[in-house]
Amino acid sequence: MSKTAPEAKEIFVVYKQNVDKFFDDVEKSLPQYLQSITSLQQEYTGAWKNAFNSAISIQQEYATKSGLNTNVPAAYIKLINDGTEEIIKARSVQNKIALASIDVARQNIKSFNDNAKAFTDLNQNMLQSWISAWTPSRN
Repeated sequence: MSKTAPEAKEIFVVYKQNVDKFFDDVEKSLPQYLQSITSLQQEYTGAWKNAFNSAISIQQEYATKSGLNTNVPAAYIKLINDGTEEIIKARSVQNKIALASIDVARQNIKSFNDNAKAFTDLNQNMLQSWISAWTPSRN
């Protein structure tokens, strides 16, 4: 069994092939991360909802069995309901800010990507200019 040496290739071709291979693999895994994060968020939210409902249930059972009066004035109920509405509004604003921040970050990355290409083109033009200036002309 003879081992043949790998075919010689220009180093930048090898770099580019490996960079492309790496990012192709990253792009394939992104949907899996998105699904995992979504599932984690849903599980987390469900767990907290269950914990709160369990706590309320235990407190209600204790109050009922111990004969505590759990009736509260209408003003207190209004205060609780209004507070909940304000929390929901604040969370909604927070959500809008987070989504807007993510969109701005995406736009910044897109601008960086566009500018990186323009910067590369500029550098290639400068390199060509320097090479032309220092390369003797052939008659």
